[in-house]
Amino acid sequence: MKQFVLHIALVLGILFIAVIVPPPAYGRQADQDSASAAPRKSDAAGVPPQHANEAQMPASGEITTEAAKTFSGIVVKENGEVVLKDPVTKVVYKLDDANKAKQFLGKRVKVTGKLQMNSNKILMESIEPVS
Repeated sequence: MKQFVLHIALVLGILFIAVIVPPPAYGRQADQDSASAAPRKSDAAGVPPQHANEAQMPASGEITTEAAKTFSGIVVKENGEVVLKDPVTKVVYKLDDANKAKQFLGKRVKVTGKLQMNSNKILMESIEPVS
């Protein structure tokens, strides 16, 4: 009888630890998901989390996309900043070169650059009007 109670206690202890302490792989996944920052939105809708193989950590501490991506929208001035606003998704992106973007205020453009996920800023490589 003592052995039976001891075995039950051991099994319950193992189950308790298994439920409380997740395996290390799950813990890392949760850290990666929480590290990615969603772009600033006007309607506060969510954005899918970023995959770890799509980003790198530059010296500034910002998470930046590895490859340049293309973003389209309208250049507007919002809260004193020149930003790119996607009218469809309502996502607002800061632009690192406001002087270059100012000439396109109120116009639909295509911006190519790398996105800093934490600040939602596009490091612009090019900007051109869309007809």
